[in-house]
Amino acid sequence: MTDRYAVVALTFLLPNGSTISIEFVIDTGFTGYLCLPPEAVSLMRLPFIHDVPANLADNSEALLPIHEAVILWDSEERQVLVVATGRRPLLGTALLDEQELVIQFTEGGLVMIDEL
Repeated sequence: MTDRYAVVALTFLLPNGSTISIEFVIDTGFTGYLCLPPEAVSLMRLPFIHDVPANLADNSEALLPIHEAVILWDSEERQVLVVATGRRPLLGTALLDEQELVIQFTEGGLVMIDEL
């Protein structure tokens, strides 16, 4: 827990064979897998899949690019979809399916995600 945000680090297996760890804020209002700023998606060279229409928090409509990534999840490789939008990396509820999320809401508190 950092600055009242539940944060977890995810390791990405990049197309060029390298790895990178990125901290994500858990966003239970986001039903997708992951969001990353477009600049990060571009630097990581994540493959583009398609655009998807989205209704944003301000009730505006936008087409958002979807990319594919491989992450380590429970020590196993997992393919996920990444929405290239926003300024902060977000982890959504699609990645939390069949998981238990425990958050200690205190500065430096534990954030645990375990398989059910």
